Amino acid sequence: QVQLVESGGGFVQPGGSLRPSCSTSGSFFSINDMGWYRQAPGKERELVARIISGGTTIYAESVKGRFTISRDNAKNTVYLQMNSLKPEDTAVYYCNVNINDIVTMRRMDYWGKGTLVTVSS
Repeated sequence: QVQLVESGGGFVQPGGSLRPSCSTSGSFFSINDMGWYRQAPGKERELVARIISGGTTIYAESVKGRFTISRDNAKNTVYLQMNSLKPEDTAVYYCNVNINDIVTMRRMDYWGKGTLVTVSS
């Protein structure tokens, strides 16, 4: 029905950059918030960045100044530009999209399957 597909993860050395993307497809009336979360082994999933339809953004304190979230509403896609990557950024990064359901018009959350980001020398 609604599918999120992440891509753009990978293996980089400390200080490197990645720009994963998340495309939303399927049936929905509209998209509200879009965000990126991450989960490292043994840790709880945490917010990385989130962006609302109007462009307002929030970031985890640990990534401020290094990561930038953006969205292309025409493509139903959210991006996460990650610069100055650190080993502690290593995690599976999950895309989250909050939509207005096309049938019920209720707000619903959908999650991608995740893309692995490994930062290591």
